[in-house]
Amino acid sequence: MNKVQLFSKAIAILLGSLILAVGINFFLVPFHLLDGGMIGIALIVNYLSGLKVGLTIILLSIPIYLLAWFKYRSFFYHSIHGMLISSLFIDVLRPYQYYFLYYVELDPLSSSIIGGLFVGTGIGIMLRFKTSTGGADLLAQYLSTILPINVGLIIFMIDAIVIYLGGVLISKETLILSFITIMAVGVATSLLTWKQKKVVK
Repeated sequence: MNKVQLFSKAIAILLGSLILAVGINFFLVPFHLLDGGMIGIALIVNYLSGLKVGLTIILLSIPIYLLAWFKYRSFFYHSIHGMLISSLFIDVLRPYQYYFLYYVELDPLSSSIIGGLFVGTGIGIMLRFKTSTGGADLLAQYLSTILPINVGLIIFMIDAIVIYLGGVLISKETLILSFITIMAVGVATSLLTWKQKKVVK
């Protein structure tokens, strides 16, 4: 990788992480909405215990990254920076959500859509430069090697379980709105990675 590619990747990680953090802090958290995967699990932990979302993502990702280090070293290198920086941005922006909500009034449905588009855009930007936030996607890639199931289906199943748990542990409204959120995430991510032939998740 040359210096231009390295610089472009660094900018993608920073920009993608910032947009992702904005979507989570300013649109999802105020209404107890969820994304799928590791972010969704971290949000559930946050809503139930108050533990910081970014810190929770890092702690929950440790076993997965240990597995990636020994089994999928390239995936480890492609996603470790995105996971750490996006987690940092999520926690750094956390105090500013109150200022945002003071000036901007949104209903839960609008927040679920806009928040999903922000999160999906952040993820999509990183995926275009072959990096990501890792987490559950890495786990899904490993499971696809030992189970006769497509990796995309495994990711969908993980997301569905996370959203369902949110509905059970938090509220039915969270379940419905979070489903809308992950659809918005999927749309934004797909649009940004549509022409990508090979992407490391």
